[in-house]
Amino acid sequence: QVHLVESGGGLVQAGGSLRLSCAASGLTFGSYAMGWFRQAPGKEREFVAAIRWSGDNYYADSVKGRFTISRDNAKNTVYLQMNSLKPEDTAVYYCGARSGGSVYHTDAYDYWGQGTQVTVSS
Repeated sequence: QVHLVESGGGLVQAGGSLRLSCAASGLTFGSYAMGWFRQAPGKEREFVAAIRWSGDNYYADSVKGRFTISRDNAKNTVYLQMNSLKPEDTAVYYCGARSGGSVYHTDAYDYWGQGTQVTVSS
């Protein structure tokens, strides 16, 4: 059974930093690109960042230069370092695992974690 478990969310002031982690189990980690998405109240889930096994990475324009995605293939874990946080970054952040299709689209992802709340105060 596949499990993706996110951690590292919390409350932070604008300009601060958080590091999210997503630990994967029950899958062949190297066969999956890993992505981070977020969903604010009343809004659809949106793409934040993704990374392939090779290390190739992709970012939403809204987070480029502030967020960094990385993965530790030995630990089956993907990270999202978030710097210079803004109130508009407030959302539940979800980790996903994708075996094929576009890294940008939610429907390409095979598995999802339960999400972790990130709240940025102004």
